[in-house]
Amino acid sequence: MKQLPLPVRIAAGLAVTAVERARLLPQQLAGLPVTVVSEALQLSMRLQQQVTELAIKGDDVLAGMRPPQEEPEWATFDEDDSAPAAPVVVRETPDETPTDADSDDDDDDPWTEEERAILAEPPAALPAYDELSLPQLRARLRVLSAEDLEELLAYERAHDDRPQFTGMLNRRIATVRAQT
Repeated sequence: MKQLPLPVRIAAGLAVTAVERARLLPQQLAGLPVTVVSEALQLSMRLQQQVTELAIKGDDVLAGMRPPQEEPEWATFDEDDSAPAAPVVVRETPDETPTDADSDDDDDDPWTEEERAILAEPPAALPAYDELSLPQLRARLRVLSAEDLEELLAYERAHDDRPQFTGMLNRRIATVRAQT
């Protein structure tokens, strides 16, 4: 027997496939809404991921173009706005590790030993000072006197000497002194 032309054979195969699919259609209709919704959600998630990746890449590029801010411009406080720009002079704390030249003087001086012992303990005004974050400390500064603030500043300089903390303490000391 001679074979039929290719287009006729393809048409016959399509017809048989259509009939087979038509018989399976009632079984597939029950799961069709779930499948459509699932695929739509997957597409939505992929699109969101791509948009987020583009935003992250854009942030990386733009961050390299502008320098980081020391203190964000939104972080202003009432005392910062009204405080005069006068520098605060606070006495320096002695170095905890004396050199060979000072060791004779410092070992004999009981006041130096007492000052070191005082600086080794957290300030009495805020016993939990070491555990406070910058915002937590800022919230507690309004009730402290200038002497308490100076004690905190000396303790900070003797221990961690964090610029954000010392700057905030200096500004608060200036504000308290200006109010008195």
